[in-house]
Amino acid sequence: MNNQDELFRFVEHSSEAAERIGYSDYSYWKSVFSNFVKKKSAVVMSFMFLAVFLFSFVALAIGKYDYTALETQSALAFTLPNGEFWFGTDNLGRDYWCQVWYAAQVSIRLAMIVAVGECIIGVVMGCLWGYVQALDRPLTEVYNIISNVPMVIYMTLVSLLVGQSFAIMATAMIATGWLAMARNVRNLVLMYRDREYNLASRCLGTPVWRVLVKNVVPYLVSVVILRLALSIPGTIAMETTLSYLGLGLDPNTPTLGILLRNARSYFVNYPYLLIFPAAIVSIITITFYLVGNAFSDAADPRNHV
Repeated sequence: MNNQDELFRFVEHSSEAAERIGYSDYSYWKSVFSNFVKKKSAVVMSFMFLAVFLFSFVALAIGKYDYTALETQSALAFTLPNGEFWFGTDNLGRDYWCQVWYAAQVSIRLAMIVAVGECIIGVVMGCLWGYVQALDRPLTEVYNIISNVPMVIYMTLVSLLVGQSFAIMATAMIATGWLAMARNVRNLVLMYRDREYNLASRCLGTPVWRVLVKNVVPYLVSVVILRLALSIPGTIAMETTLSYLGLGLDPNTPTLGILLRNARSYFVNYPYLLIFPAAIVSIITITFYLVGNAFSDAADPRNHV
């Protein structure tokens, strides 16, 4: 039989040991990426888009012709893809390989700039729209007026009155596109604005900007990421539509939309003129749709454990 001293012993309290026991290595962004990589299809699509974007630079470097060399070679018009012209030639005899990959660069760069611009302006204005009650009515009226007019009408007026260029199109798209982001952010801010911890912060004299940044914005991450990801294929689709209607960038600047517009008259006899740019547009649109939804779900705190 063991005596009492052998069965029991006193353990001294250690604050350091207590902290180690209660310590959690949880990290929000670590959990986000951990959840994201579990969705294999989204990861594959991410690498696919990255490969297409990087290859657009490699393709121009290894191409036999320069995309700026747009001189007409009528004798080589509608040359089918071969060892000399890997994507064939267009109706003017110009190398289609350099045009397609340079157009992909231009369209992706435009989409990235527009998406980031819409995100920054939309989040800032959406937070103010939802938090400052005095701004709710005027911004709501602005949203109703702009959102009820088709985008094509705005871009038509811009192209006729201002002109057609990369900077003009990017600015015009940001000037109208931020409202959709701001509307979503505003609706979420209204949900979290009057929570108890925000009321307590205001009673303690916490500045509005700090309440928004610390207490509200973290809840908007998943929605902002989703809108940001979907804005990129949306911008490319809009640029394609506008270019198809002749309202896009300068016709001398190859974009995926302009190539698709030019191919519509020759698709039946020369389908490669439409297939190559349409394939790149489809890859970008599908990848960002899947990646955006997957990353948005991963960023939702309710999906973290």
